[in-house]
Amino acid sequence: MRMTRMLALGAAVMVLASACSSGGSSSSSQAVAGVSATPVVATPAVTAMASEAASTAAMNPGDVTIKVGSDGFYESQLMAEIYAQALEAKGYKIDRGGLGLGTRKVTAAALESGQIDLKPEYVGSGLAFYKGTATGDPAQNQQALQTAVANVGGGITVLDFSPAADQNAFVVTKDTSTKDNLTTLDQVPSITPALKFGVATDCSTNPVCAAALKSAYGIDVSKALPLSACDQPMVDAIKKGTIQVGELCSTQPDIAQNGWVVLADDKHTQPADNIAPLVRNDLLAKVDKTSFEAILNGVSAKMTTDELTKLNAEYVFDKKDISTIAKEWLTTNGFV
Repeated sequence: MRMTRMLALGAAVMVLASACSSGGSSSSSQAVAGVSATPVVATPAVTAMASEAASTAAMNPGDVTIKVGSDGFYESQLMAEIYAQALEAKGYKIDRGGLGLGTRKVTAAALESGQIDLKPEYVGSGLAFYKGTATGDPAQNQQALQTAVANVGGGITVLDFSPAADQNAFVVTKDTSTKDNLTTLDQVPSITPALKFGVATDCSTNPVCAAALKSAYGIDVSKALPLSACDQPMVDAIKKGTIQVGELCSTQPDIAQNGWVVLADDKHTQPADNIAPLVRNDLLAKVDKTSFEAILNGVSAKMTTDELTKLNAEYVFDKKDISTIAKEWLTTNGFV
């Protein structure tokens, strides 16, 4: 396609040069040789064709390097790696320097500044971070998040969200649940003095963590133990009894593996957190936007909550490398 358009452009310029030449054979031969004494003036049609050819060249995936980033916990890194490998399979170059950067506060700033071009986001929590009101409807959260980031950092686009959803889950061991007759967050305040909480390191500033627990349930986690969100340190603390209530991700395989009880969120403080890629608009301007978005949207459409939980289990229990898990899933689903 690229070669065809360039040949067409060359042919158009040659026809124009011949049309601008007049008189005897001398001038004709000069025109064909490209050395006519009369300057060739490009018509709008030729200019448009040249612009299209230049645009096509810029859309060549091999000419574009995409800086992919993620939050610090392994599920976010896994989703970022899946998106990255899907793009690599279509010829894009990937810079993985932004994988595992840290909390949402860190990765949001990196995306806004252009330190990274793309990151997976949980649409409900992402909306709450940008001061929006998240709900239990992922489509509504996605639309509101798009409005919130449309003009941030030069503009960010929220692509399609996946069926896979992962909310914050506050869990206790089966023994703790039985001993205290504890199954819901609404029951926590009456036995709070006996319960030590473990929360994500950004809980104090995360509106769906400390603020939500306080306003909905009267639970104060200001003295809770801060640990890496949805990660092994929280799991270890629960197992050792260092904490009695731990903030995990609902797709964390340790919950089912250990028979832990997820405390019901009676007041529905946790929003629908389906996963969607956030992409800088200046990156989309450098690529064939339609095909680029189709790659990522296709991947998202295939990722379900059950699938994501299984992939997390491969990382946690089978000790597989994230890049291997990503490649196997993409291969199984026909993306590579």
